Amino acid sequence: MDIVKIFALNVRSYRARLGLSQELLAEKCGMHRTYISGIECCRRSISLKNIQKIADNLHVEVYRLFIDNSGEKK
Repeated sequence: MDIVKIFALNVRSYRARLGLSQELLAEKCGMHRTYISGIECCRRSISLKNIQKIADNLHVEVYRLFIDNSGEKK
């Protein structure tokens, strides 16, 4: 299990479900667009504080960003 990849895929998935661009999510979180891109591309390490900001703005509980949903049917 690669927790960084799971987190990245979940951020991207929840962001897409809300119809948010990386730029808009970044703005809501007080972050730069390239930071969100780096997270989604597994190039960034992220602090707990920023994880909480992202979860809050995606309207999900933090733990959901760490659940491997790759085997689920959509």
